[in-house]
Amino acid sequence: MNIEWSSGSEAASLQGDALCFIVSEAQAQGEGLSAEWAERISLLSRAGLFSGKLGQIYLLPVTSRPELPVVILAGSGNGSTAVHDLRLLMAQAARAAHRLKADTLIVQIPDQLNQLPEALKAETAGQALAEGLVLGAYRRRQYKLEQPGYAGLSAVRLHMERQTEESEDERWKSGLLRGQAFGEATNLARDLTNLPGNLLTPSELAAAAIEVAERHGFPAEVLDEREIELKGMGGLQAVGKGSVNPPRMIAIRYQGTNQWENVVGIVGKGITFDTGGISLKRAPGMEDMISDMGGAAAVLGVMEALGRLRPRINVVMLIPSAENMPAGNAFKPGDIITSLSGRTIEVLNTDAEGRVVLGDAITYAREWGAERIIDVATLTGAVLSILGDVATGAVTNDEEFLAELLEASRLSGEQIWALPVYPEFREMLKSEVADIRNAAGRYGGATTAGLFIGEFAEGLPWIHLDIAGTAFLSKERGVNPKGATGVMVRTLLEYLLRLAPGSGFEADTAQSSS
Repeated sequence: MNIEWSSGSEAASLQGDALCFIVSEAQAQGEGLSAEWAERISLLSRAGLFSGKLGQIYLLPVTSRPELPVVILAGSGNGSTAVHDLRLLMAQAARAAHRLKADTLIVQIPDQLNQLPEALKAETAGQALAEGLVLGAYRRRQYKLEQPGYAGLSAVRLHMERQTEESEDERWKSGLLRGQAFGEATNLARDLTNLPGNLLTPSELAAAAIEVAERHGFPAEVLDEREIELKGMGGLQAVGKGSVNPPRMIAIRYQGTNQWENVVGIVGKGITFDTGGISLKRAPGMEDMISDMGGAAAVLGVMEALGRLRPRINVVMLIPSAENMPAGNAFKPGDIITSLSGRTIEVLNTDAEGRVVLGDAITYAREWGAERIIDVATLTGAVLSILGDVATGAVTNDEEFLAELLEASRLSGEQIWALPVYPEFREMLKSEVADIRNAAGRYGGATTAGLFIGEFAEGLPWIHLDIAGTAFLSKERGVNPKGATGVMVRTLLEYLLRLAPGSGFEADTAQSSS
């Protein structure tokens, strides 16, 4: 999708398949609108068809303007529109444009947008608008014999009727570029997560990662099953050995400064299909286990956006990837595994495999120089019992580190809730025969699973994000479609970009890490 910005009196000359007109509840009553629109929209309001309520969409044919034959009325609410509201508004507009099979969309930006509480910066508003457009335009790939002829929106022009100064134009364009990068990175994660298991094996996921790395000139490494064994990654080797599609450890490095220092490690669980192994899952719903690599997709999406935005930060990405399958040589309950860290793991449940592979990846991230680590994983069913599919659960050993990430999540609109980490939960992971066991029973399962991973951080600031509920939705909600959401891509990017010199947040970060 090509997104452009313009301002000035040229609005009458703009042409497209549809015009998106942002209307508040007060304007729906006829207040502050030009005579051309006041009568039409107030008539719709009186008829109960359109009230300007936040997120409300109404399609209005306009026979008098052949250059813009359909107007998409997008409700902005009562005038206190927040940044996430703008994002949602544009997602709804993009979906409406898709229903119209529009190729080109014109979005008229109201001048009062700059007066809204959280949209005082043109960059912030521009980012939210572009994100919403890209996220809302997403469609899952279809494998039907007859493919749809319509490919979706190809161009969007955001236009403000007031003539803006050149400096303000540049801020709007900067925000749009950043928002488009965030949105397209999220859509990359969605595409990968939606791929069926026969089309996305560990080796295919590695190939997708190498494609991202080569596109942006990043150093990358993929360890195959033999190298994983020689390296001593006993956790990843054990989980992956039961499949005909062998495991892979994937690493990509982004260096945005002269020195390889202050490195953030982002680690994503890459189980490309999870049967549960010997501890076999029930058949109903198992088809959704194509999404068990949602964490890997998220961190790979982050690397795609970093390649486009080029901030002055240093990031290493790790993906431990495997298929968890039952077989004669599969790992089984009662096994003792030696991880890359040297810690031994007692296996009580082979369906608790994600934490096992992530343990090796956390240790490997330390070898790559990571000084703080965030792991993202579709880890537990237990987190759905607590947070449903509404919020991502977080476990951490550093409250200040988590506070920084939570601030980023408030900007992205992706909800995170911190889970308790009382010492009693760690006690539940003790094993009589090994250093740690991979399952601690039904109670507190989301916390104990996260704390298992945290053992391998060995004191480094670390956050675990359990996206088991938020990575894959059963129906469309907000800016997210049915299926893969690409959750945490935008939150991680907001956090990482705040670390870059000149962002205005580096002083806070330095203080919290001291």
